[in-house]
Amino acid sequence: MSRFERHIFICTNERPADNPRGCCAASGAAKVVEAFKAELTQRGLRGRMRANKAGCLDNCARGVSVVVYPEGVWYGGVQPQDVAEIVEKHLIQGEPVARLQLKDGSFRIQPSGRKV
Repeated sequence: MSRFERHIFICTNERPADNPRGCCAASGAAKVVEAFKAELTQRGLRGRMRANKAGCLDNCARGVSVVVYPEGVWYGGVQPQDVAEIVEKHLIQGEPVARLQLKDGSFRIQPSGRKV
């Protein structure tokens, strides 16, 4: 059994500036991590839920990527201002935030076979 009710992984991957896939670090991942940690603390959820920096989640082309376990719900393009909504609606109420959710669960495969 997991120690945490929910575990939030936030991609903080950093790629070179000229990489066509971009990277979550350049999209503001550090501020998203800070926002999650602050929101969990403010709501008294630390110890029950944990937000962690993660390496590449293979979705950098979609902006800051976040995955919430145990559900395995993937979010893309997450900004600091989205964090309170994710915490309230998903982590507390159990309803994923549809407007940020990656519908296919994570990355998509281009016809070339490359993940994006």
